[in-house]
Amino acid sequence: MCTTCGCGTDEVKLEGGNAGHGHGHEHVHADGTRHSHEHEHSHAAEEGHGHSHAPGLSATRRVQIEQDILSRNNAYAHENRQLLAGQGIFALNLVSGPGSGKTTLLCKTITMLAGLPVAVIEGDQQTSMDAERIRATGAPAVQINTGKGCHLDAHMVGHAMSRLALKDDSLLMIENVGNLVCPAAFDLGEAHKVVILSVTEGEDKPIKYPDMFRAASLMLLNKIDLLPHLDFDVEAALAYARRVNPQIRVIQLSATRGEGMDEWLQFLRDGLASAAAAKQETVDSLRQRIAQLEVQLASTPAQG
Repeated sequence: MCTTCGCGTDEVKLEGGNAGHGHGHEHVHADGTRHSHEHEHSHAAEEGHGHSHAPGLSATRRVQIEQDILSRNNAYAHENRQLLAGQGIFALNLVSGPGSGKTTLLCKTITMLAGLPVAVIEGDQQTSMDAERIRATGAPAVQINTGKGCHLDAHMVGHAMSRLALKDDSLLMIENVGNLVCPAAFDLGEAHKVVILSVTEGEDKPIKYPDMFRAASLMLLNKIDLLPHLDFDVEAALAYARRVNPQIRVIQLSATRGEGMDEWLQFLRDGLASAAAAKQETVDSLRQRIAQLEVQLASTPAQG
């Protein structure tokens, strides 16, 4: 997998800076208090991430490197998830092969959500074209260029989140690099991975790339308006997806024509409501605990 294949994450560039440098995260707790702290992290410095195929590197060592990289990523993902939960933000990691229609779907979604707060993190190897398309809808977006890298990781996303000044009770959409392999292994702190399969790709993708479809909570079958012009077996595609992930939810839609978009938008609204409710539950629990402590303190005799 790409954690040991030598893809060049040392070439990562974030709009307005470089994602390989130290950065600060500000945490907003449920009681409203804030604190920030700095991280230093260099992708190029991770042993094996850029040179794991060096002569003499054993299979055991490659496994250890892979585990170390994923462990570090998961620590950053946990931090991202805490920050998102503290602000009641519903975050999705959109994954697919190239040309599935992710950016078109995002633009249509933002327009149809009609004023709900949405921010986008765009991942591509090169160019800021997709981020510019998103910003044209009025939504804030940050572009991450991964260079030779084939996926986003939680550290890159943490950088981008700090640039976006995310609003409480909002939606964060992370458009990953077009790749059905490597992004499956990297948790970014999202609530769900959403895999997009277009009918122009072939119905066998779920069994050719099972890790991605197994990692996803939702599959969007996109471009269904093209079905009359294609030899695509919808039932086979759904059966293959459920073979590798029996719990996967499927929404069939067309981002260009609008079919199925209402169900997708309802999924987003339900997620937003759940994230906001979870944040409020935490706030209420903390307030209750504070009240209990105040009562205990008031009933404790003063020591003289």
